[in-house]
Amino acid sequence: MKRLIIFFSILNFSSYNTYSQVTDPYSEIGLTLGTSYYIGDLNDQHFKLTRPATALHYKTNLNRRFAIRGGLSFGEIRGSDKENNIDTLIHLGDVVDRRKFINHNTAHNFKKVFFNKLDELNIDTHIIIGNHDTYYKNTNEVNALQNLDINKGAKLYTKTTEVEFDGLPILFIPWICDDNETDSVEKIKNSTSSIAMGHLEVKGFEMHNGHYNEHGQEKAMFKRFEKVLSGHFHKKSDDGQIYYLGTQYEMTWSDYMCPKGFHIFDTQTRELTRIPNPIRMFKKIVYNDKENNYDNFDLQEYNECFVKLFVSNKSDNDMYDRLLDRIYNEIDVHAIDVIEDMSDVNVTVRSDILEQGEDTLTFLGNYIDQVNTDLDKQKLKTFAKELYSEASE
Repeated sequence: MKRLIIFFSILNFSSYNTYSQVTDPYSEIGLTLGTSYYIGDLNDQHFKLTRPATALHYKTNLNRRFAIRGGLSFGEIRGSDKENNIDTLIHLGDVVDRRKFINHNTAHNFKKVFFNKLDELNIDTHIIIGNHDTYYKNTNEVNALQNLDINKGAKLYTKTTEVEFDGLPILFIPWICDDNETDSVEKIKNSTSSIAMGHLEVKGFEMHNGHYNEHGQEKAMFKRFEKVLSGHFHKKSDDGQIYYLGTQYEMTWSDYMCPKGFHIFDTQTRELTRIPNPIRMFKKIVYNDKENNYDNFDLQEYNECFVKLFVSNKSDNDMYDRLLDRIYNEIDVHAIDVIEDMSDVNVTVRSDILEQGEDTLTFLGNYIDQVNTDLDKQKLKTFAKELYSEASE
């Protein structure tokens, strides 16, 4: 449990070139031989785990001054988490998102790319059940992982349980509900573990940008622990003792520009190391053809992403239409939302709220802040969040 593979990059080195002339004096072919390797969390030393690499080149001399050259490179990179002593994975809950259903294709792919890979690597996998993993709100016993049998040999925790890793006892706390509340509170109170990990709903922590939790457990309930690591809230935050690790990747627009990543917990030093995830699925384009020529706009970074197109200034309708055509035809976007005309809503809601393209909860909160009313706005926001949660589930 010392290191975790997250991301990698490629370095390609050529050791020597050999060129041979062919029958046409104005053409050349070439061969490059060398090695390839990568530097990252699975390999932190140059020239370690190197593999053979080669490249083919072709060059045509158009005249004495100009030539055209092309080539193909072939190589392989390798890494090993054994070098970093990773042998255990602990998931802090909400392995699945939809608590009421999951389609067969999703379950199949999930088993193939996640659980089967962990099984192949012989990773000791522990999953603490979260509220989205369960069908009912009052019990953890009916959950997607148990009933779909997609978790291979992973160990599931529906009740608060103490588990030992490298001589260090850690208290696993799943989603606290009616069925396990008494048992969970008692075990937390009497635990001799210094570390707790779970799927907790602690008051005072930020759930999403600008939205703080007002329900659930008090911080004092966990004061006996040196460190508490929790899933549940998407936003990464901590108070120096309780750490909400956040989601590993973006899931909705509420995660836009929030830090995402994985964490390594060292059982010897008890240090927590964050490994950032640079991949972004939610991206924005602000259209202003007075400042930019969108005929040459590079769209590749938006491929396989959720995109919001904000129209700030549109003076060239043809260019705007060409950009939309390119988005729909040149790349594969999961979804695109175009916010083009905001003139009708400026009376009641500031345009900058819409231009930020916030998630639904943030938008509702900002809208309530703008409304002239004698009602308690904080209660209105809480009611809106409850309705939103019910609708989402």
